Amino acid sequence: MNSYYVAILQGSVLTVGVSLCALLVSIVLGLLGAAAKLSGRPVLVAISTTYTTVIRGVPDLVVMLLVFYGGTIGLNHLLELAGSKKTVDINPFLAGVLTIGVIYGAYMTETFRGAILSIPKGQMEAAWAFGMGRVRAFVRITAPQMVRYALPGFTNNWLVLIKATALVSLIGLKEMTYLSKQASAATRSPFEFFLFTAALFLIYTSISLFVLRKINARYSLGTKRGEL
Repeated sequence: MNSYYVAILQGSVLTVGVSLCALLVSIVLGLLGAAAKLSGRPVLVAISTTYTTVIRGVPDLVVMLLVFYGGTIGLNHLLELAGSKKTVDINPFLAGVLTIGVIYGAYMTETFRGAILSIPKGQMEAAWAFGMGRVRAFVRITAPQMVRYALPGFTNNWLVLIKATALVSLIGLKEMTYLSKQASAATRSPFEFFLFTAALFLIYTSISLFVLRKINARYSLGTKRGEL
């Protein structure tokens, strides 16, 4: 039975990899989505609004299955139309990362948008008056303050994203939830292995909370607690 626990621990490494890669994708999409919503350009606003509305309104599992199975069928159909006899299969790791990243990118969009709107517009106007470009002003003025305002919502999104990685077990990715299910079926002792997996998730989220609290303390220097 010890070998099952070792396998689940090895699967936890894959879980961490999926969640961190998906987080990176979600941050990029969140920043792009927030920029589009705040751009004032009707086309960009409409695209970003459609993205956040659709993604937040469809269950995560449905989106994942659509990407994994529907994407494979769609790619093979395109190859067939192009006259190619080759077939492709979407990598479960890539499908999991992209799906979770796209899903939580919609939530990050609203988190970042709200954080940016919390910063007084006069600060950016002052930066432009001093000759700063938009990119430089964002990096030096907006981004540092945005972190403080975005962290509460970002933390919630990140914790939920970690737990959402369990969904990739349904598309055959052998992360720790998948392996604990396999171990439970083989030994008929589901309680032990799922409790062990739950403990690993709890350790992961606890470490994440510790790190994010340190980041929050760093970016909250000089502010009152009541303002956080």
